[in-house]
Amino acid sequence: MTRPLRVLLVHPGATWSTADVEAGLRYGLHVLGVEIVPFRLDQRIEFAGKTLHVMWRKKKKAQPDLAKPNTADIMYQAGIGALEMALRHQVDVVLIVSAMLMHPDVVIMMKRAGLTVTVLFTESPYDSEQELAMAARVDGCWTNERSCVAAFKAVNPRAGYLPHAYHPERHYVSAHLIDGQVPTHDVVFVGSGFSERVEWFNSIDWSGIDLGLYGTWKGLGLNKQVRSLVRDEQINNETAGALYRRARIGLNLYRSRKNWGYKAQAPLYAESLSPRAYELAACGAFHLSEYRAEVGEVFGDLVPTFTTPTEAAALIRLWLADKAGRARVAAALPACIAEATWVARAKTVLGDLQQLVKVQAA
Repeated sequence: MTRPLRVLLVHPGATWSTADVEAGLRYGLHVLGVEIVPFRLDQRIEFAGKTLHVMWRKKKKAQPDLAKPNTADIMYQAGIGALEMALRHQVDVVLIVSAMLMHPDVVIMMKRAGLTVTVLFTESPYDSEQELAMAARVDGCWTNERSCVAAFKAVNPRAGYLPHAYHPERHYVSAHLIDGQVPTHDVVFVGSGFSERVEWFNSIDWSGIDLGLYGTWKGLGLNKQVRSLVRDEQINNETAGALYRRARIGLNLYRSRKNWGYKAQAPLYAESLSPRAYELAACGAFHLSEYRAEVGEVFGDLVPTFTTPTEAAALIRLWLADKAGRARVAAALPACIAEATWVARAKTVLGDLQQLVKVQAA
């Protein structure tokens, strides 16, 4: 009997959003019988950072001009163990999620060692330049943004589009025991405070609306009114799902620029749904969304869209007054994304990996 595919699955290194992608993909591959060897880059980054700085402080007493470890030093030290682990476990393929925090030298050495290396890119189109440079080094890859596929194929013919998905054990319609422990907001948003989002929330008068704003927002320029509506900084999927189910309106805002804060650049073009779009729908949560082409393609007219804060403010007040309408829409949303689970996405990934391994072996 042929043994299952053995995959070294490299964690993205980040703690939240991309970590959820890795968790979903790992779940899907596990359900499909893939033998997974996990490499926790997040834990290794923390350990490498502490270790290198402790050693630097110790050594600089005798060598005052000793250079302080930089980010590249930490990322290399954190990631190099993936090469050793892949060789020790004799994996069929290395699958890196995101790769934004994976030192490129590690990937180069993996290729020199004869390993088959693939990447699921999660930050298109915001970090496409860095992603495309990595895509050119590996054997195959997927991007989360369909409008970027042509650019990826130009540097790697084994590039494809893998839409985001939802985790069926984390996002679902039925109420959970934790639901009663979270507040019911008029409007809820869970996400990070990118500059365009700060501007968006500051542009709306939230008087009379109970907004629940969750995520990292402190010190990023919110006005006094919105700042008073910021709740917990970091919440897990279970709490986020409970907030979605209990809120009258969920919000789905997209990033529209590269980089953070003052470094943010001009607006970018994108078409694909974010993980939040699938998660809100899977939870049966009525929501409003910034416009993207896939919103209408997937949800039809069930998810009202807006392009400006003024349009959004009008939609929020309109739908807050329509309880029956919200309930009708919410009941229809889960069916729109019923097949968009991480198990379904993992089937695509597994099929591509099996074909790639077969070609490489030949």
